[in-house]
Amino acid sequence: MATTQAYPPGGTFLDAIKKSFADVPVDKEKDNAIATTEFLEAAESLTTLFDVLGSMAFQPVKADMLGNVKKIRDRQLAAPAESMTIQDLVLNELKTKKHTATEGLVWLVRGLDFTAIALSQNIASPTEELSVSFRNAYGNTLKPHHSFMVKPIFSAAMSACPYRKDFYTKLGEDLEKVIAQLTVWLAALEKLLAILKAFLDRKEAKW
Repeated sequence: MATTQAYPPGGTFLDAIKKSFADVPVDKEKDNAIATTEFLEAAESLTTLFDVLGSMAFQPVKADMLGNVKKIRDRQLAAPAESMTIQDLVLNELKTKKHTATEGLVWLVRGLDFTAIALSQNIASPTEELSVSFRNAYGNTLKPHHSFMVKPIFSAAMSACPYRKDFYTKLGEDLEKVIAQLTVWLAALEKLLAILKAFLDRKEAKW
């Protein structure tokens, strides 16, 4: 599989994605309601990062996240007026005694959390290889919830991480610019994850 340059000339990987987490509207007046369409677009955009990681071993990770995005979007398409925000989508779905999209959100949050922790840890530890950061993040997020059949698939992906230097080169020519943009992007993602985790912990978001 030929690897394509992940960024425009003079730019970075984040200049090329469809939607950044920094551009996802959050309505503070409505209990931090997160706009559904923009959130799902940003989550989809994040999965292209797994293509930059380059190994086919990451394709199951990407497919898993996209599958959960689809579950949420299917519910949004089925009941658009009740799904303008992620929180409304969940609460309205649960009223129907179904929880396909809600369960999809739980797993999507875990997957996004895994990615955010891995990249944040790697940026904070300039000498740490990606495989170490991703393996640590996996152990703290997805691994406790995975079956014995799924764990080896994800573990294989962690071992297949490219070298740190090669990964950041694929994200842009100017390392300082790459790190600066990633830091803003991750901060926005972490803020959204904190809101969603608190929401999913509530009694009314359980099934």
